[in-house]
Amino acid sequence: MPTIRFEGQDYFCASDETVLESLERHGVLLPSSCKSGACQTCLSRAIKGKPPAASQQGLKDTLAAQNYFLACICKPEEDLEIGLASVSPKYSATLISKDQMNESIVRLRFEIPDGFTYRAGQFINVIRPSDELTRSYSLASIPSDPFLELHIKRVPEGRMSTWLFDVVEAGEELSFFGPSGDCFYLSDDPERTLLLIGAGTGLAPLHGILRDALEQGHRGDIHLFHASLATAGLYLIDELRELSEQFSQFSYTPCVLHGDSPEGGKQGNVVDIPGQALGSFTGYRVYLCGDPQIVNALKQKAFLAGASMQDIHSDPFVFSPA
Repeated sequence: MPTIRFEGQDYFCASDETVLESLERHGVLLPSSCKSGACQTCLSRAIKGKPPAASQQGLKDTLAAQNYFLACICKPEEDLEIGLASVSPKYSATLISKDQMNESIVRLRFEIPDGFTYRAGQFINVIRPSDELTRSYSLASIPSDPFLELHIKRVPEGRMSTWLFDVVEAGEELSFFGPSGDCFYLSDDPERTLLLIGAGTGLAPLHGILRDALEQGHRGDIHLFHASLATAGLYLIDELRELSEQFSQFSYTPCVLHGDSPEGGKQGNVVDIPGQALGSFTGYRVYLCGDPQIVNALKQKAFLAGASMQDIHSDPFVFSPA
């Protein structure tokens, strides 16, 4: 059985067991969320030994070359000495406000803890104090805002989302670590066209990326497509329309799969709508956020429409089982 060495201690990894499972079995908790290799919260680095290639799926080549891997899908083939990819301090922040955006989405705004910095579009990992349950949520705010903002979707039987919806109240302290993620605005080419596509609370990081780009003076066209099953599932419609009126380079298209779309919107599958509206994506920088199946389908569509894979940034939201 391979041995996992972490923070000076050795742990045996059973056959067909992942590094994350082995450490949890021994009472050692690594940061984790989806446990399927999607969110990359458990990103770790092999200080000694070589992680299997399968544990590096989805990582950028520069990370794989430095022996980074995902602990939740890493079944080691040899002894490994590992460390966390980065050690984030644990922050505590007071919940300032809690607002219902629609039937299934609530907006939380927190004070910004001393020393916390981030880039719009990154995510944080919220910790429930009673049992250390941890879930990843994208930031919808931008660094110049006087608060941190999250958009939380109620997941049926979701332990964290139910707690945030029904139990947590303004004035309470919440803990988190982060930020993480590389889905954020890059200011290196302010003339480039940006394409932002999201479903449900996939709007949260896109809202931050959009506002950050506008604040930094992005001059190229910015197209935002936000989708839901029906109009009732959309949110921030008025604010996004106001931004489109204020900034000529920004266009907003609400999309629904069923029923009538809002004024100026589209009815149909959001996977198809941007291509039908814009044609080629050649030269675009693309941001895709939301349901993993939609994100993966959009990735393929964007690539086939001419976008370079290096210019496609994504943040798939994976819901953990109850």
